[in-house]
Amino acid sequence: MNKLISFFSWIIIVVLLGLIIHSFWQAYQPQVQRLQGQIEARQYNVSSKIPGRIDEILVRKGDQVHKKQLIYTLLSPELEAKLVEAKAISAAAQDLAEEAVKGARKQEVAAAKDNWQKAKAAAQLYEKTYQRVNNLYKQGVLSEQKKDEAHTQLQAARYTQHAALQLYQMAEEGTREETRKAAADKARAAEGAVAEVKAYTDETQVVSWHDGEVTQVLLHKGEIAPAGFPVVTIMDMNDMWAVFHVREDLLPHYQQGSEFSVTIPAIGKKVYQFKVSHVSVMGDYATWRATDSSKGFDMRTFEVEAEPLQAIEGARVGMSVIVQQISKQK
Repeated sequence: MNKLISFFSWIIIVVLLGLIIHSFWQAYQPQVQRLQGQIEARQYNVSSKIPGRIDEILVRKGDQVHKKQLIYTLLSPELEAKLVEAKAISAAAQDLAEEAVKGARKQEVAAAKDNWQKAKAAAQLYEKTYQRVNNLYKQGVLSEQKKDEAHTQLQAARYTQHAALQLYQMAEEGTREETRKAAADKARAAEGAVAEVKAYTDETQVVSWHDGEVTQVLLHKGEIAPAGFPVVTIMDMNDMWAVFHVREDLLPHYQQGSEFSVTIPAIGKKVYQFKVSHVSVMGDYATWRATDSSKGFDMRTFEVEAEPLQAIEGARVGMSVIVQQISKQK
């Protein structure tokens, strides 16, 4: 009986020693640390530069859209009225520019020439009249007053002739170069105003600038959309990445350009390769972690972004991404 008790005692001692040795062995083995992140993707807001009332929303959440696809339309009677006004102003400015280029009409040139000829004839008549009056003055028939009056009328007739000639030459030459340039510049400015209003009018037909999936529709038919308001949100899952929050002591494993393997539980057990594309320190709030006295400092937390090296079918924003990192032996 004593031998049996002694035997069982030795067995218990051996088992306890085995457990103690196994515990020490486990304690000094490399530890597997799990790092969890989540999937993010590029997001685009579809909006218009002008305010207006929603006329039609042509997409729904979950729809796949393509670049240049019409997403929604706006009603803006004010812009339509502005466009009509701008076109009318542009047409008037263009007509004035053409008139400046063509110059005076043929009838206006002919009338100016006739006025000159009329003034010329009158000057010739006053020239002869003055000669007669001057001869009579020399003979003592007329007074000096009459001679001076005839001379004054002759001078006035000459000035009238000269002025008529200048008007005729101006009409024949046409509009000054500076005037033509000014008229052309005004016409171009009016065309620019039309183009500007037309550009704003085009903003009533709002298209997508990217391929992707509709994730949000914030306004609907009949509602007022302010300028720049994100009426529709589009997510491009072809431009996705994973975001991790990494402690400072683990950061050497996740330097920019380094690669590592991950699993995405929501998809399955398949392993995917990711590459670190960006590393940045997070804000001071809740990113510090106290360490033991042997390390002598508090660790910060860094945000690490990593992109997949291959397309991941079925990935969605918000899915967990798991990295199992083997740490060094304690």
